[in-house]
Amino acid sequence: MSFDLKDLDKLSQILKLLGDKTRLTIMKLLENQERCVCELVEFFKMSQPSISQHLRKLKDAGLVKENRRGQWIFYSVNPSSAQYEFIQKLIAFVPSQDHAMEELSKKGVISCE
Repeated sequence: MSFDLKDLDKLSQILKLLGDKTRLTIMKLLENQERCVCELVEFFKMSQPSISQHLRKLKDAGLVKENRRGQWIFYSVNPSSAQYEFIQKLIAFVPSQDHAMEELSKKGVISCE
């Protein structure tokens, strides 16, 4: 696999973006399932504007896409991204967070209604 300088610059930008633990974890949480902002707010115990800022950066980089349903916006990994394959390989090293999301769901903490 060979890269030109443009590819290297893009790869460097992606790695900087995902060098943030929150954004890297968001990508892992979106790996197999779309998620609402409210779910991520509860998971990270962060404010909605803070989570939205992280998601905006991921969206601007083309790594995630959004789907609006009523007042809620759901995010998922963007399989059309030129970096999709690289991202999938990278987040394979990130521990699953499914158990924590399931616990929040069982406790009724997560609700996007």
